[in-house]
Amino acid sequence: MESHNHLPRPMRPLKRPASYVSRALTAASYPLRGIYYFLRHPSYYPLFVSRLLPLSIISFLVYTILFTFAFLPQYAFLAIFHGWGAWVNAVVLVLGEGLVIIQGLFEGFFVDECRVDIFDATLLDKGLDSLVAPHRLLFPDAPNSVKKLGKPTTSAVYQPWSLIQIVELIVFLPLNLIPYVGTPAFIIITGARLGTFAHYRWFELRALSKKERKAEIRSRMWDYTWFGTIAMLLELVPILSFFFLLTSTTGAALWTAKLEQQARGPAVSSVADAPIDSQEHDPDEPPPPYVDNPV
Repeated sequence: MESHNHLPRPMRPLKRPASYVSRALTAASYPLRGIYYFLRHPSYYPLFVSRLLPLSIISFLVYTILFTFAFLPQYAFLAIFHGWGAWVNAVVLVLGEGLVIIQGLFEGFFVDECRVDIFDATLLDKGLDSLVAPHRLLFPDAPNSVKKLGKPTTSAVYQPWSLIQIVELIVFLPLNLIPYVGTPAFIIITGARLGTFAHYRWFELRALSKKERKAEIRSRMWDYTWFGTIAMLLELVPILSFFFLLTSTTGAALWTAKLEQQARGPAVSSVADAPIDSQEHDPDEPPPPYVDNPV
């Protein structure tokens, strides 16, 4: 409130829109931050490589078949309404169809289990062991966060299988038939649904009730929409959709760590910001300075 009063009077009406823009940009940045963070942590690579070959083959076959047999008929139909721009809508339409098929096929390769491991490992890297420890075995002497992870002791789900999400993807695919606005609308609407699952694992670790989860989602619906929109765009990239699934999961965990730090206060923030990644820590470096924060 004080910051509001400090603003010049002509600027005060812009405070609320500026806040929405800032929140959207921040949330949208986390899938991209996840890419950078994932690439900088080689200890995460085995989780990706172990499933890379079969999932890449699946993606390649699905998109090859769709672009061979479904792209041209859909392009010809869309060209009646869209003219020269029909190819953009046709590409997104085929990619969306491929995503529906691939999401169903990925379930058979334990992709969700892999995403849980990525999410939990990122939380460990950020000093949130106390959040993860009640829900899975941890090996504190392991050389990196991934190897610290033991078997879950409670239900471990990153994104529950959602028939509603699959149905929405199918139902909203025809939006791509609408010139100009149809494709962005399809991506934002389906991205909004995808974004609501970004923190499902975090809610699970906190043992929130269904009512509490819905309240948290409502409070961040604007943010989840933009996180999910960027994540959706990345997942539409052929062949790399599995890689971007994992990096968006990393981004969701980084966002979770930030929210946890804000909720717990500066003492936790200072611990989480310390260079705790054993795979990246130089043993010759001095330990982080002691911070005395008496209550």
